[in-house]
Amino acid sequence: MECISDLWMVIFSPFAKLLFMRIAIYPGSFDPLTNGHLDVVQRAAKLFDQVIVAVAKNEDKRPLFTLKQRYELVKQAVQHLPNVEADMFDGLLVAYVEKRAGQAVIRGLRAVSDFEFEFQMALMNRKLNERIETIFMMPKDTYTFLSSRIVKEIARLGGDVGAFVPVHVQAALAIKLKKI
Repeated sequence: MECISDLWMVIFSPFAKLLFMRIAIYPGSFDPLTNGHLDVVQRAAKLFDQVIVAVAKNEDKRPLFTLKQRYELVKQAVQHLPNVEADMFDGLLVAYVEKRAGQAVIRGLRAVSDFEFEFQMALMNRKLNERIETIFMMPKDTYTFLSSRIVKEIARLGGDVGAFVPVHVQAALAIKLKKI
């Protein structure tokens, strides 16, 4: 019986928890982070032990905010979620997931139009590393129309984006767009 109790102590030790943690990576450019993104993060946080919101460098999209600024905006938005952290990465997503010991990639789907691209990416990631799963999650229906591109356009034209982004992101957009 002593061996069984020793085994249970190992299984439930803090070290063992690290070995068995379910870690998901939610990658994106988040330029800027929207309430739709946050909804997906909150849903993923209920399913995984740890969620890492990984802000991608991706200069091809010509971001409004720098990588560091996007990271800081995400970090502030998720600070109230105990099992969520923000990080930055550059390079191949599957390499980053492997480096962070993740098992899954979270991808948000707003509409059927998102599916084809996301499906191709998921299949390619599986070819590169079959150990990493892709999980598709839908935000609340109230956010299905929402995209970072639309938010930036509304803000550029002087519209109120308060319903679409966290308050600190709205403030950052106003400051950034005054400089342009």
